[in-house]
Amino acid sequence: MTNFLNLIRWKNLVLIIIAQLLLKYALLEPLKTQYGLATAMSGFSFFLLVFATVCIAAAGYIINDIEDVIADKINKPNRIIIGKRITEKNATTLFIALNFLGVVAGFFLTRAVDKQNLFPIFIVASALLYMYSTFLKRYVLVGNIVIAALVALHILLVGIFDLLPVLTLENAASQYFFLDLIRDYAIFAFMINLLRELVKDIEDIDGDYKMGIQTLPILIGRNRATKTVFFASLIPLMLIIFYLSNNLYSQPVALIYVLLLIIAPMIYASIKTFGAEKKKDYKLISDVLKLVMLTGILSLLLFQFILIK
Repeated sequence: MTNFLNLIRWKNLVLIIIAQLLLKYALLEPLKTQYGLATAMSGFSFFLLVFATVCIAAAGYIINDIEDVIADKINKPNRIIIGKRITEKNATTLFIALNFLGVVAGFFLTRAVDKQNLFPIFIVASALLYMYSTFLKRYVLVGNIVIAALVALHILLVGIFDLLPVLTLENAASQYFFLDLIRDYAIFAFMINLLRELVKDIEDIDGDYKMGIQTLPILIGRNRATKTVFFASLIPLMLIIFYLSNNLYSQPVALIYVLLLIIAPMIYASIKTFGAEKKKDYKLISDVLKLVMLTGILSLLLFQFILIK
């Protein structure tokens, strides 16, 4: 069981579940009365969304490990699972089964909210994860952008399936207000995960080089890539500070939370990136960015106190 949980990156899946749970039950549900908000997903429909998302994401992690066996022998020899603890045949079977379950759950979800035209989202997400693992990640930045976009999609899905199906002229203002808020979180998730993917590319440069993968550090060199990531890390930092000064300046609790638990670790990650040289430096930066993702998601708990009138 431990090997299976490590194979599907259970910690990352828990992060996805937390994000979707908080969007539904810490943001949308508590504020329905105050804002005249309408939602489409019942408890069971929401379960189908989470189940579909987690299954497809888990399948993506499995196929990535299958395709990365050679590179992982160099990048992380002590954490290899495929061929060592789980056979490639069994892993492939799990990949197919999880994809099937995820797509089927997505199909029933679209029927439950009467939006069958949204069903292709789940097929496209599954296909992109397979394409990323097999060839997209071999192209500079393409794979990084695809993964970051799919992480953002996990957040957008809650708004897509909970708010759009019951959008009317009467409730359009409230529906779009919360859709915009969810979009902002998705943009945040995209930027942080894109940075993290670039940092991981620098960390894994040796194995990727042997596999013939054209990542940014392989194309322009480790040092130039590190400086590029440093300057790129300033973009989300400045955007968050701008968002904070324009939207949360009158909310002291939110202000302190964002400053201490989002902006401060992002500044730390940027500083560490500027001077990073060793593999352990990039691993630390990656972990800090994952922490920022978690604290960013947990900030959803603040909105029912900020927005309630």
